[in-house]
Amino acid sequence: MKVLAVEDDNVSRAVLRRSLEHLGHAVIEARDGDEAWKAWLAEKPRVVVSDWQMPGMDGLGLCRRFRSQQGLDYVYFILLTGRGDSVANRRAAAEAGVDDFLTKPADLSALWMRLRVAERILKYTTQVHRLEEMMPMCSYCKKIRDDKNYWQQIESYINERTGTEISHSVCPECYQRVVLPELERLKKEALEEKATPPGRRMAAKRQR
Repeated sequence: MKVLAVEDDNVSRAVLRRSLEHLGHAVIEARDGDEAWKAWLAEKPRVVVSDWQMPGMDGLGLCRRFRSQQGLDYVYFILLTGRGDSVANRRAAAEAGVDDFLTKPADLSALWMRLRVAERILKYTTQVHRLEEMMPMCSYCKKIRDDKNYWQQIESYINERTGTEISHSVCPECYQRVVLPELERLKKEALEEKATPPGRRMAAKRQR
């Protein structure tokens, strides 16, 4: 993969670059968050490994900048820190949108493992993006046609390809447009049936 390595200390950055290259990745270097953002705009790597504490825009600020952008391909963000692996630090990183967290100096095997996870996640997001772009959907029943010309519900289609389980709910608009009128209709029928004398009610049921 192409990895953006962000570290203000020259020696630490050189060590990080050699580690990433040893693991088989192409490395783009930056000394702080502002330089990293410019490098990302030029190269568009999908993985960022960044130090937390840097002059100017720090690691959390850089991650927040990625997460605030709309329409970008997902960028997997690994944060390096010498602050320690505390609950407060992890919470701060998570709230900024960081995907993974490593204490410095980063162990090579731990870095390898994080990058393997990043590769799987990015592959998954790419598959989902392609599904969104290429799904042939019926305009009426909303079923999806697969590559064998078999029509199936969208839930089954996505589950077979990504393993994602989809839960169902009702959005506010559909609740007002579909569910609420149906509830009112059922309520009206129940009140009318209650007001109907038992004999006439039985006759109406026989006619049905």
